Amino acid sequence: MTWSAAQYVKFEEERTRPARDLLAQVQVLPPGNAFDLGCGPGNSTELIRARFPGNRLTGVDNDDNMLAAAHKRLPDVAFEKADLASWVPPDLTSLFFANAVFQWVPKHIDILERLIAALAPGGTLAVQMPDNLDEPSHVLMHETAEEPAFMQAFSGRTIPRLPLPAPKTYLERLSDKAAQIEVWHTVYYHQLVNANAIVEWMKGTGLRPYLDVLPAERRTEYLAAYAEKIRKAYPAMANGNVLLRFPRLFIVASKGG
Repeated sequence: MTWSAAQYVKFEEERTRPARDLLAQVQVLPPGNAFDLGCGPGNSTELIRARFPGNRLTGVDNDDNMLAAAHKRLPDVAFEKADLASWVPPDLTSLFFANAVFQWVPKHIDILERLIAALAPGGTLAVQMPDNLDEPSHVLMHETAEEPAFMQAFSGRTIPRLPLPAPKTYLERLSDKAAQIEVWHTVYYHQLVNANAIVEWMKGTGLRPYLDVLPAERRTEYLAAYAEKIRKAYPAMANGNVLLRFPRLFIVASKGG
């Protein structure tokens, strides 16, 4: 799957807000390494560096475009390319921070278990994942892909993102690995200038697997069909803006000291 840092940061303030809210729940860290997993263009990495300047910080991502943007943004921070599905977490780590990445990783609870096991005493695992597959923004991606004009291109192909497990599943799997764990949902309501802005937002994330499947000459047609559905699903408010509802799941687990 290909990513575009430039497309992603078109809505940087809105995308960074959950990372800021997640980081606010991380208290004092022990000395040692901190990792920003799925660091993207470095917007969340920048928050971590400002909050915990005494910890050695490394950003991890599997996309060259995102890593190049992160390097440019934070030239004094270490970044490495890795696939989180197979990445081996270093032992005695102070912080594993993951903003909007593990929703793309199958069987990610297994990985979260490994991350908690690798925490130093007093260390923290902090994770945020979009939980919005039931929202019109995402339902309409699939509906558009099933239209006759695009059905053949998507036939036999699996779009990689799966629904998140229920919150109780995370608690049942992770509670005995951590001294303390909190799981909660936050629903964000983003005011965007119009329905086309929702399409631009989704082009940076949720639409990527769909666009990657299509031949280049069919992408404009697909986006036009999707945008027409979005305009109907997200009517303008009295002030002319549209409201994008965006649920997210948060997990914060700490290791006993």
